[in-house]
Amino acid sequence: VQLVESGGGSVQPGGSLRLSCDASRSIFSVSSMGWSRQAPGKGREFVATITMGGDISYADSVKGRFTISRDNAKNVVYLEMNSLKPEDTAVYYCYARTSVVTYWGKGTLVTVSS
Repeated sequence: VQLVESGGGSVQPGGSLRLSCDASRSIFSVSSMGWSRQAPGKGREFVATITMGGDISYADSVKGRFTISRDNAKNVVYLEMNSLKPEDTAVYYCYARTSVVTYWGKGTLVTVSS
């Protein structure tokens, strides 16, 4: 199974980006999918997750600014990011979690700078 992120890039503070995570095929027994990020010199941190039942949760740092959604028919998960701040600069990783393994994408870089 491959997870491929896209949509990263450079944007000014206050701008928006939409990330996509495309699964190469339907993942059996996926319980949730989501996004984590890793800023330069820091550890990876949770950003947002959506369960197959539709429950959603966000990190406090992105609540009200980021929106996670999914298209089950296309095996795609999205992360809509608005009101971006310089501290949102990071490599964003998509993941898909099952009861026995978590799959990760290779990441897409988001840079927020004036």
